[in-house]
Amino acid sequence: MKVLIVLTSHDQLGNTGKKTGFWLEELAAPYRRFKAAGYDITLASPAGGRPPLDPKSNEPGFQTDDTHWFEADAEASAALADTVRLDSVSAEDFDTVFYPGGHGPLWDLAEDPSSRRLIETALRSGKPVALVCHAPGVLRHVTDENGSPIVAGRNVTGFTNTEEAAVELVDVVPFLVEDELLALGGNYSKGADWGSYVVEDGLLITGQNPGSSAAAADALIAKLAA
Repeated sequence: MKVLIVLTSHDQLGNTGKKTGFWLEELAAPYRRFKAAGYDITLASPAGGRPPLDPKSNEPGFQTDDTHWFEADAEASAALADTVRLDSVSAEDFDTVFYPGGHGPLWDLAEDPSSRRLIETALRSGKPVALVCHAPGVLRHVTDENGSPIVAGRNVTGFTNTEEAAVELVDVVPFLVEDELLALGGNYSKGADWGSYVVEDGLLITGQNPGSSAAAADALIAKLAA
């Protein structure tokens, strides 16, 4: 199986002067599971090269067994240091696509035409797509064959308004994931804040927060094995 993991290239947290990027756990936990499953893993980002890591995600309180494993794995570190450009990849070359979150994707991937095309092509080709935490917000411009929002009428989840309020970024992010998914007609549901919560609807898998990234990856692996 070939899996494409799509990471953000955006490193500015609005006008706060603070840095953002991808959330380490949301890459590390899925990467570890995909490698254990024997998958061929490719990392991509809009700008290519090394994508920005949200520095907060590597603070001691947010480190996990998976993040320690990832940082100690030479192959994973090499892949992260040299991601391919997103506009150079094609959905036809992969069996599935996985999007880690972090706040960065709300600025770049949510508006990126290559990302939109990748997700649309994958889903229309019968390939599953999984997105966790803020990454379900990347679906905001993705449509089905009829031009309707891809999340309309679908069961989805993503980072909650209350989780965003807890990290005090409600007034910083360009949009709230929960509100956006609801506005697009998604059947949005959520679990407890910071708990693992994953929703599957056909080929679309969404996870609520960083703690959901491992379960989302497991759900994707199970779907590919079915």
